[in-house]
Parts: sequence; C-alpha cells; structure tokens
Amino acid sequence: MASAPASASSGFPLSPELKRAAIITVSLLVLGQSFQGLIQGGLSLFAPKIRPELGLTFTQVGAFSYVATMVYAFMQVPSGYLVDRFGPWKLFFIGLIGTNVLAFTFALTHSYTLLLVNQGASGFFRSLLFAPGLVLITSWFPPNRRATAMGLFVAGGFSSSFLLNIFGPALEQAFGWRAAFMIFAALGILAALAYYRFSTDRPRGATRPASLTEAMSLFRYQVMWVIGGIQFVRFFVALGIGFWMPSFLVAEHGFTLAATGSVVALGAAFTVPSNFFGGYVSDRLGSPLAVIAFSLAMLAVTSVAMVLVQNTVLLIAIICINSTFIQFYFGPLFAVPIEMLGPRRAGISSGFSNFFANVGGFASTFGMGWIKDTTGSFTLAYMTIAACCVFGIALTGYLAAIKRHWTPPAE
Repeated sequence: MASAPASASSGFPLSPELKRAAIITVSLLVLGQSFQGLIQGGLSLFAPKIRPELGLTFTQVGAFSYVATMVYAFMQVPSGYLVDRFGPWKLFFIGLIGTNVLAFTFALTHSYTLLLVNQGASGFFRSLLFAPGLVLITSWFPPNRRATAMGLFVAGGFSSSFLLNIFGPALEQAFGWRAAFMIFAALGILAALAYYRFSTDRPRGATRPASLTEAMSLFRYQVMWVIGGIQFVRFFVALGIGFWMPSFLVAEHGFTLAATGSVVALGAAFTVPSNFFGGYVSDRLGSPLAVIAFSLAMLAVTSVAMVLVQNTVLLIAIICINSTFIQFYFGPLFAVPIEMLGPRRAGISSGFSNFFANVGGFASTFGMGWIKDTTGSFTLAYMTIAACCVFGIALTGYLAAIKRHWTPPAE
C-alpha cells in the first residue's frame, strides 16, 4: 500500500502521480464494493431456488437479509468512529476479505441456523466497507464534489447487480446457486488482494479525529434525527424493493427466473448511472434537499403503480423509472450531514446515518415477507413503501427549515 504525500491532503490531487493514485484507488474501491452487491443480489435473485431447497417460508428467507442488516446497522456508529480514529484504508480491506470469505462459506453450509449465523457475521464485515469506503473515496475528491463521489462509490454495487441478473440465472442453471456464490466470493477475494497491493491511503493531515463522546453526541442533534428518519425511508424503500423484486415478479406475475433476471438487470442499468448523476445534479444545483424530495415523490408514485399495473410492458417501464430514482438521492443525502457538521465528523455522521438506513432495511425485508405470507400478496407491502416515501418528503421539508437557520458546531 502506497501513501500519498501529506501536501496532497487538501483539494483534488493535481500532480500526475496523485492523479494516477486517485484513479487506481477509486477504481479498486468501486470494484470491491461491487462484490458486496453480487453477494446481496445473489441472495435476492436465487431466493426462489434457495427457498424450496431448504424448505423455507418467505419470512425465513427474508431472515437472511434482516439478520445481516441488523448487525450491519448496529455496527454503523462504531464503524464510523473507527474510521475517524484510525483511518479508512485498513478497515475497508478487513471488511472486503471478511465479507467474501463468509460468502464462500455460505455456499458450503446446509443448516438454516448456521446460515443465519453466517449472515450475521457478514453484516459485521460489511459494516467495515460502508463508512470507510465513503470517507476514503471522498478524500480523493474536492469538497464541492462530495455527493458525486458518494454516488460513484455505490454505483459499483449496482453495476454488479446488472451483470448478476444478466448472467446469474444461466450460471445457477448450469452449476447451482451454491457454486455461483463460490465464484463470486473467489473473485471478491482477488479484488481484495488487488486493493491491498495497489490502492493508496490519503493522509488526513493533523486534524483531530472525532472522539467517542462526540460520536454519541450526534444523538443530541435534532438535525441528525431528521436525517436519520429520511435514511430510514431511503433504505426501507431500496432494500425492500430490491430484495423482494425477484420473488414479486415470480410469484405475482409468473415470470421465470431468467426473465426475472433480465428485468432486474434492466432496472439496474438505470440505477447505475443515476447514482453518479444524482450526486452530480445535486452538486451543480447546490440543492441536495430538492433532489431528495423529488426522488421520493417519484418512488411513491411508481411503488403504487407497480402493484396496480398488469400489462407486462408497462410494468417493466415503471420498474425502470423506479430504479432510476431508488438511488438518485444517495449522494445528496449523505453529503448533507458532512456539510452541516463538518468533514472531521464525516465517518461518524455517515455511520449514524447508515444506522437508521439499515434499521429501515431490516423493517422492510422482514415486513414485506411477513405481509406476503399473511395476505398472500405483495400489494399492501408496496403501498406501505409509498406511504414511507410521503413521510420522507415531509421530513425533507422539515430538514430544509432547520438548515435555513443552522449554525455549524464549533470544531
């Protein structure tokens, strides 16, 4: 692992050496993040095959996601604190190795209980990818491009989702879902080793990192609770739709696994550029809250439309529109607390935000599976998602009112 000169710790690197280091490091961060997307997406895509093989209900399959999500959620603030305290580079590597090793062992396990334990451990290591990755990637971008950098970071996960849903069904048919997970994990481990060998940490300068007391003090800021509420809505919508979409298409519309993969891949093709474009629009307009509110409005409308429309072509069009906005406001939403609280608290504010997001993710994966088992349909689940979007719009308006009179805390 190389180390960039300390003089490069502010602004965007301009020397040829630092530009090269930035390109390599950002590329490897996005690549590493993409394998997390393969593993999570594989659980969702292969759920129609995993469920009958293990004799599970929809609620039990959802448990794989919500156990991992709950551990991941409760690790967000500790992970953010560790980033601010020790730096992001090593933490991201540890998270990358651990996540992919556990994906490999998931494929070798046949006990439902052990599979749940595996996913809980996976949630722990995935928590070492998010805040460290966000802090490291934004360190290579200027402050007025934070939202763009954050959108680029998560784009890798959706790029891999596109490839997974194109090639995953054929891979599963040829070798089975267990072999597919082994292949994903092996490639992820190779990506982790490439990151360790070729990526570059960027010195943070002499700025004092936030203390553990400061990390916990975020719970005293009203603005962070409001942002946390919007984050809850964001991932409630994103994970609920993303995890259950294959099962929704198979169970409610009679799609084959191959056809389902094609539709989900098409949606991912719209999501990938929207991660980056949403951050770019927010940075250019200087109005992240407007981007957040508009995205939530589009998600509310398309979530209702998905369960009302029966025409296949129209349904696919609605899924593509929904996929465009499901991550469009990711960068703007994570940039707001850094803008309001300062970059010294970047790690803990990102971890705090993602804690609430993943509580929402837990609620949606569990709740949507339970609703399907109870009512025999996903209709009420998607109506609940739309209601959450409306609540998120109200919170965004309240955040705008707070922001107008906001005084940044003293460093």
